[in-house]
Amino acid sequence: MTLEELKIRQLTNQYLIKKGEKEQVVRDLCGIQSQFLVNAIHSLKIRCEDFDEATVKDGLVKNWTIRSTVHVFSESDLPLFIRCNNGNDYRKNEWSGYSFWNQRDKWALSPERQSYLSKVILESLEHGEKTRDELKQICREHGMYHAEESCMFESWGGGIAELCKRGFMNYVVQEKKLYCLSPDFTPIPDEEAKLEIARRYFTNIAPATVHDAMYFLGAKQSEVKKWISQLPVESASVDGKTYYYIENGKTYNDGIPKCIFLAGFDQLMLGYQKKESLYLPQAHLRKIFNLAGIVMPPILLDGRVVGKWKKKNGKLTIDLFESVGERKKKAIVREAESLWNDLKRIEIED
Repeated sequence: MTLEELKIRQLTNQYLIKKGEKEQVVRDLCGIQSQFLVNAIHSLKIRCEDFDEATVKDGLVKNWTIRSTVHVFSESDLPLFIRCNNGNDYRKNEWSGYSFWNQRDKWALSPERQSYLSKVILESLEHGEKTRDELKQICREHGMYHAEESCMFESWGGGIAELCKRGFMNYVVQEKKLYCLSPDFTPIPDEEAKLEIARRYFTNIAPATVHDAMYFLGAKQSEVKKWISQLPVESASVDGKTYYYIENGKTYNDGIPKCIFLAGFDQLMLGYQKKESLYLPQAHLRKIFNLAGIVMPPILLDGRVVGKWKKKNGKLTIDLFESVGERKKKAIVREAESLWNDLKRIEIED
């Protein structure tokens, strides 16, 4: 397998050469990372043949999943991603055990108070979706004081995250923080679920190295090697590295697209070890993966990141990291115009 063939396989598997149906795309890619919903929506737009702005959120939920980050994924995959400590904590409103949150120095919620306030939140959601601010106000009316509030509604998760991870509730798929009760489901046992996620990865994001899989799945090397031994994985050597994959019946006859406007936090950037990326020159690494933990939306030109983009109020700003020439600039503009019909102005900075 050549390097170009490897890229074509990855791009095809990630639906960046041939689009797929939304439900299949989100399942195959193990959800779409969604710190900012606009990124997830764009990621689906460039991959889904049935993309419709009005209905794209249908059938999707938002919750903490792979790498303990927030993803948009199919509601049918709740049992796969929300496993609730191997099912032992499924909808368990009891908090006396050790957790990531309650061992922190400033954790002010006693197990009893966390249970009480959790009950208040869940009972309020029985009457419909609630915003973060609405839930705060309801909890205040039930005696929550400031130190408890800073824990229950901690900006990076806190008690709300724990309720989500225990299968009680989900984020509604929208930009503003809005919550709803989760439908009933039965969590898949951890080992079975992890193997299924690995199977999807090696089928639909790979070919990938062991380091790539460790990076995407947040797993140890020993875990990845164990999954490889349990799955019908094949391998290929490219530039001295071994890439693993599972055949999926797709054909790889198309070339690398001229230009792709990838999303922020795109799976093509997150699917493989960033310091070994086939697409991102290391000279540009910090321009895409900044030190604040944000993954900027890249412009991929002939299978190589050459810049980043930002769109606001009909204005598209393109920041090129290197000289690409006038012909390639025109190709970038053509792709932008085909992607968005509301563009009023395009500015290219280089």
